[in-house]
Amino acid sequence: MTSQPSSSSLPKVAILMATYNGEKYLAAQLDSLAAQTHTNWCLFVSDDGSIDGTKAILQSYQQKWGADRIQIRTGPMRGVAQNFLTMAIDTSVQADYYAFCDQDDVWLPSKLVAALEYLGGVSPEKPHLYCSRTAYVKDDLKIYAHSPSFVFPTSFRNALVQSIAGGNSMVFNRATKTLLERAAVLDVVLHDWWLYQLTTGAGGVVHLDQQAHILYRQHPMALIGGGGSVFCKLRRIWMIFHGEFKVYSDVSIKALNQSRHCLDDGSIRILDLFIRMRQAPKLWQRFRLLEVCGLYRQTWRGTISLLIAATFKKI
Repeated sequence: MTSQPSSSSLPKVAILMATYNGEKYLAAQLDSLAAQTHTNWCLFVSDDGSIDGTKAILQSYQQKWGADRIQIRTGPMRGVAQNFLTMAIDTSVQADYYAFCDQDDVWLPSKLVAALEYLGGVSPEKPHLYCSRTAYVKDDLKIYAHSPSFVFPTSFRNALVQSIAGGNSMVFNRATKTLLERAAVLDVVLHDWWLYQLTTGAGGVVHLDQQAHILYRQHPMALIGGGGSVFCKLRRIWMIFHGEFKVYSDVSIKALNQSRHCLDDGSIRILDLFIRMRQAPKLWQRFRLLEVCGLYRQTWRGTISLLIAATFKKI
């Protein structure tokens, strides 16, 4: 009879959870972590000033699991992206792999195993980021839809203009964490979009698993919901014409410029072309630079919206 490996002999995963007033769903998420088939993990929770029962729930689980299993800290009080990134760049947080974790989802037992099956087969010297699709659920946890199935390559050319995966699905290796540490905590739109941009910009690899290993809870209190509904698609159009997407690009470009020391030469050239394209006064110049830049989104509708944004200087 073959014996099972002990937990300590398995790769260690540091799970990074940001919390804020999450008492309603937090216990279910914590229970789903305990049900992972990959058992060698520790949880770092950064609470951004909850005034409900979140901290009491965390403390009760810490008493049950032990302080070596769950560590609780105070967040930077600067929003969810800064909360996640502050944990991610903390040099005292050491493991073989790292996973972002939202407070209100439910992880399927296969979540960490699926990520480590990929990450364990790639070079540890190169930044690698694993992402997956997510299953959309409501309070009854019944799946009613999935996040989009993207098939075009993951790349810096795509990352500049599109975020393709939620941070709640992301698991990354130590080389990616080192990359985040080099970039430091910057003002970014979203921590997951930033990680996609930075990893591909540095010549790393982003892998998108077409299987869903997370029940992504959709509810009124969710900071960011699934983007597949008609309402979300209409909102993206609204974002373009009201300049919100342009503001997002401004923030991303500033962060990437501050992180040039992390980017490879090819990505720097693409970034500079993107900046020139946004500033070009004539339509034909913007279209030409957009073509040379090679930017693309993952769907034909998204690509059309990109062309519309370039037409009206809303990119």
